[in-house]
Amino acid sequence: MKRSSIDRLMYSQLNRRGLLAGMGAFTGLMLAGQHTSVLAQTRFSSYPFTLGVASGDPLPDGFVLWTRLAPDPLNGGGMPPGNVTVTCTIATDEALRNVVRRESTVARAAMGHSVHLEVSGLEPDRVYWYRFEAGGEESPVGRTRTAPAPGAPLNQFRFAFASCQEYQNGFYTAYQNMAREDLDLVIHLGDYIYEGGISSNAVRQHNSDEVITLEEYRNRYALYRLDPNLQATHAAFPWTFTWDDHEIDNNYANFVPEDEQSARDFAIRRAVAYQVYYEHMPLRRLSASRGAFLQLYRRLSFGNLVTFNILDTRQYRTDQPCGDQFGPRCVEAFNETATMTGQRQEDWLFSGLNRSNTRWNVLAQQTIFSQFNFGNTQVLPGDFFNPDQWDGYVAQRDRVIQFLQARRPSNPIVITGDIHSSWVHDIKADFDNPASATIGTEFVGTSISSSFGDGAETNAVVSLAVPGNPHTKFFDGLNRGYVRCTVTPNTWQTDYRTVDTIESPTSAVQTLASFVVENGRPGVQPA
Repeated sequence: MKRSSIDRLMYSQLNRRGLLAGMGAFTGLMLAGQHTSVLAQTRFSSYPFTLGVASGDPLPDGFVLWTRLAPDPLNGGGMPPGNVTVTCTIATDEALRNVVRRESTVARAAMGHSVHLEVSGLEPDRVYWYRFEAGGEESPVGRTRTAPAPGAPLNQFRFAFASCQEYQNGFYTAYQNMAREDLDLVIHLGDYIYEGGISSNAVRQHNSDEVITLEEYRNRYALYRLDPNLQATHAAFPWTFTWDDHEIDNNYANFVPEDEQSARDFAIRRAVAYQVYYEHMPLRRLSASRGAFLQLYRRLSFGNLVTFNILDTRQYRTDQPCGDQFGPRCVEAFNETATMTGQRQEDWLFSGLNRSNTRWNVLAQQTIFSQFNFGNTQVLPGDFFNPDQWDGYVAQRDRVIQFLQARRPSNPIVITGDIHSSWVHDIKADFDNPASATIGTEFVGTSISSSFGDGAETNAVVSLAVPGNPHTKFFDGLNRGYVRCTVTPNTWQTDYRTVDTIESPTSAVQTLASFVVENGRPGVQPA
C-alpha cells in the first residue's frame, strides 16, 4: 500500500500553493547562499572536475554546457562554502585554438557548485568544442553541436536513446560503444540513477543505503557520474533528458510514494531529488527546480526533419490503478480523469503536434505506450497488464491515439525506456482489433545495465505472450545496450545495439535487430 487513509486525506487537501507554503523553511534553506559573494581566490583540495563535462538541449544558436566542481565527489563535493567563478572557452576546433566565445559564470554553493551555462549566438548545425576553467584547473574538453535552423532541409539525423543504468547491476559497457558512434544527439529516457541501498552480491556497489537527503542524492549522482564510459559519452554529444521513477523513488506517482511515508515527508524528499537532478543535468534555467516542482517537458526540433516532444510522465500522473499490481485491468484503469501527464502537458503536446511542420514527430517518454497483455498463456492464465504503463491509463492513451488519427501529424513515433528489454509495437487505433488502422510505431529500448526481471526465466514467460499481441513485432529481454536511430526524409531506421556482457567495462557491440518505417506508411518492417 502506498499511503495511509490519513495521508490520502492530507494529499487531497494539498495544492501547489499550500504545499510550497508548508515547505517554506526547507525551500528557503535550499535557496540560501545563492547570493553569497564569489570567492576572490579559489584553491581546491584536489582536482575539481572529477565529474566531467556535458552539453544538452541544443538549439540552432547554442546549447547548455554543464559541469560540477567536486574535488571530493563522494563526500558532499568537498568544496568551500562560497560561490566560485568558472570560465568556459568555446571553439570550432578540438585544440581550442579558434576561440569563438569565452564566458564566465558562477558555480553556486546552494546548487552543489554545478554550472549550467546557456550559450547563444552561435552558428546553426555546427560542431563546437568547450572547456571549463576554475582556480587554475582545467576540465576535460567536450564536444557538442548546435541544431539546424528551423525548417532547414536536413538529409539525415542520427541519435541514440538509452535508459535504466543501475550502477550495481553492471558496468556501463554500452556507453563505451555509444561514445564511438556518429550521433547528433543522445536522449536519456529515465532512471539515470537508482535510489536503492547496497546490494552485497552486485557487480559493483552503491555508496549508501537508500538515498533520502540532499547530500545522499548528490553523492549517488556523483558515484554514477564518475563512471568513465558515461563521462566519455557525455563529452562526445549533446544530450537531452527526461526522468522516470528511480531518480526519486520507485514507482512514485506525483506526490504518492512507493512505501508508507507522509505526504509532507515525501514532498520534501521530492524537492531534494528534483534539485539534485537539475544540478547534475545540462538543463536550462527554465527547468531549475522550485521546491517540489521542476519544468521538464519541452520540445526540440531539428530542421525540417524531426521534432522531439519530451514528456514527463511521473511528476503529474495520478496514482497507479489496481493497487499497482499486475493482473486484470480494474475499472480504475479506464477512468477518464486518470492521467500520465496532467491536463496542461496533454494540451501542450496536442498543440505542438498540431503545429508541427517536420517530417517525423516523436514522443520521447518513459513507460510502454502500447497495450500488452502479459497473460493468457500456460504460465499466466488470464489477463495480466502492468498498470504502471499506459495500460493503467487507457482513457488518456485513447485520447492520444484518437488525436493522432484525426489530426494526422506526420509520421508519429514513440520512443520508450523503463522495462529493461527491447520491443517494437505498431500503434493501433484499436489494440483489440488487429485489423484496425495502424497509427504509428513504438520503439522500446533495453537498459544500459539494469536487469529484466530474473533474466532468462522472465524473458521466456514474456515471450510466450507475444503471439497473443499481434501488434508486437519484436521482443528481447536478454540483452543490454542502447538504440540507434537514423532518420532521413524517406525512412526511419532503428538499430538495437547490444553488448556481449555488462560484467566488464569493455565489450564488443553488435546490432541485434533493425527495423524501418517508411515516410507516409505507418507500421514497421524488418530492415
